[in-house]
Amino acid sequence: MSNSRLIPTEKIIERLQYENPWWATKEIPSLYKEMSKRLYFDLFYPFVTETDIRRAVVLMGPRRVGKTVMMFHTIDELINENINPQRIFFIGIDNPIYVNLSLQEILDLCKDSVKVENLENCFVFFDEIQYLKDWERHLKVLVDTYPKTKFIVSGSAAAALKWHSTESGAGRFTDFMLPPLTFQEFIHLKNRDHLIQKSTIQYGNQQISYCLPVNIDELNDEFIQYLNFGGYPEVVLSEKIQKDMGRYVKNDIVDKVLLRDLPSLYGIKDVQELNRFFTYIAYNTGNEFSYETMSKDSGIQKETLKKYLEYLEAAFLIKVLNKVDINAKRLKRVTSFKVYLTNPSLRTALFSPVKGMDSEMGNMVETAILSQWMHRENLDLTYARWKDGRSEGEVDLVLVDDKKFKPVWGVEIKWSNRFFEMPQDLKSLIKFCKANQFEKALVTTIDKQDTKLESEISFTFVPASVYAYNIGEITLEKKTK
Repeated sequence: MSNSRLIPTEKIIERLQYENPWWATKEIPSLYKEMSKRLYFDLFYPFVTETDIRRAVVLMGPRRVGKTVMMFHTIDELINENINPQRIFFIGIDNPIYVNLSLQEILDLCKDSVKVENLENCFVFFDEIQYLKDWERHLKVLVDTYPKTKFIVSGSAAAALKWHSTESGAGRFTDFMLPPLTFQEFIHLKNRDHLIQKSTIQYGNQQISYCLPVNIDELNDEFIQYLNFGGYPEVVLSEKIQKDMGRYVKNDIVDKVLLRDLPSLYGIKDVQELNRFFTYIAYNTGNEFSYETMSKDSGIQKETLKKYLEYLEAAFLIKVLNKVDINAKRLKRVTSFKVYLTNPSLRTALFSPVKGMDSEMGNMVETAILSQWMHRENLDLTYARWKDGRSEGEVDLVLVDDKKFKPVWGVEIKWSNRFFEMPQDLKSLIKFCKANQFEKALVTTIDKQDTKLESEISFTFVPASVYAYNIGEITLEKKTK
């Protein structure tokens, strides 16, 4: 039975007109107009206006990081650049009204609504495309059928999207990943850019350009806000949501992904078990796990655990960090690894906000710093841990050169000033540097900043908040180039 008989065509057209107010008003709804653009907007927009190449743009990312808002900002910019508003179509595929329609049928209805003959030079936005079965096949057909039309789609069930867009869309799709907010974007969204100034720091024997705080206490206050509420643009801008973070994030991010997206993609039977497992990981973000302890703690079999970890990582909820030894060699058998939430505010949503001196701060800061690095593609980030006779050592973050399999740098992430006062206590990091002939390394603190020489190694100490800010800043610079 066709959809047109279930839902009258005029009702669907009404919905399309409601979703595309600019057909009549020539502008996007004021709600979106007033929102600040994410710093990633300037990177995304050129992919949309690149019309010489026949490719759809696939905007991917976790739930609630602002993909729909980014689409509206894009539409706004297109209208500002004198694209005819009636040649811009936006369709939210997650709306049940479209459930039995193909993309082609929806497009035909758009054409009828604005009475255009053809789709040449049109920009077509499909939001939440993952709700359409076999979306990538349908989209590929459209890209081939309408060479002069630009298609932009967004979707949040990451695993499916990433996997499908590479398999079947080869040469037809360009992927753009929108991650949770970086600390730099958080400061920008809140109009607190005055807390930071361009400067330099000493790293080894060179001066490198670096953003430094005007007032470290104020920046740290913002950083703690970021740890608790920082991953999602809407939360940052609404105190109402911050007071009820649990409900907002849990309903919208955790429950939809855990109870709906993942089960439907992977046929997970025991949804409650997956939910419990995620809660257990979230509470312990930044800890080292082994399949043994995990299985014992959660009562879930090892094979099932491995699958759950894979699914949660694919859905952008967690990041698994693998272990290397003191020379950054991989271990033959993966027995232990660290698991981090992709953004620290997920933990706040499930449990409660952290304060500056809480015992969980260390793990939350590590989680936040790792989440800044996640915006970089193809970085082989690991942590080092080794036993050496009686002593053992660990370095929090090690970047491995994936061609030479040698470590590039090691960073010790601390929410403490202790090592600044007593650098001789950085025993593991000193051993690691000597083993790899490193002359310098970076260590984070609460609020101390300086360079100190210890055991012939130059240690650069910077506050964790400052380090987090700079990773975001440098990543954007690299991407812009």
